[in-house]
Amino acid sequence: MQQPSRPVVTNQPGPHHDLARRVSRGLTHPLRKPIASHTQAAFASVTQWCERQTGPLILDAGCGVGLSTRRLAEQFPDHTVIGVDRSEDRLTRAHGELPENARLVRADLVDFWRLAHQAGWAPERHYLLYPNPYPKASHLKMRWHGHPVFPTLLALGGLLEVRSNWSLYIEEFAMAVFQVTGQRAEVSEWGPSGDYLTPFEAKYHQSGQTLWRLRVALESR
Repeated sequence: MQQPSRPVVTNQPGPHHDLARRVSRGLTHPLRKPIASHTQAAFASVTQWCERQTGPLILDAGCGVGLSTRRLAEQFPDHTVIGVDRSEDRLTRAHGELPENARLVRADLVDFWRLAHQAGWAPERHYLLYPNPYPKASHLKMRWHGHPVFPTLLALGGLLEVRSNWSLYIEEFAMAVFQVTGQRAEVSEWGPSGDYLTPFEAKYHQSGQTLWRLRVALESR
């Protein structure tokens, strides 16, 4: 039987006091670190695969074991769906054949996003499903909205959807989106009704936790 999941515990009473400064720093000091060679090779390979596809692009960022990538490919059979995760162990777990319109890629997301932006990729949809919340206040820079790559993530454009079991993560993400783009994201509780995209979504929901969803339609820049 699956063990119940504990709610996120944090030492933050509200949105992080340093969030605006971190976002501003990401805007004024873009990442300069070299691209990892394994991500460069993975991006080149998946680019060749994409060139043989015809449907609009969906990115499943941090796809874990790839169940969400499979399910998105089934939901959107006329789209090209790419799931990206840094863990070879997670990506190689047996979950059945991938749909023909899906591809799993082992890569560092920070580098993959930068390469995608440099190449002019413009996903129609972009998913961040239950990212690691890094709930300690000292770990703000490890959350995607506190990371220097955040402006690049947003610059890819498309309908961005973020789901989390920690409302503060979604609240901070929305604040950061507004700071960078001036757009107000739609934030709401999310009830999957048994139609789970990821194992985490199933575990959190079945444990009685409230799930949250952020959606915002971004222009590629």
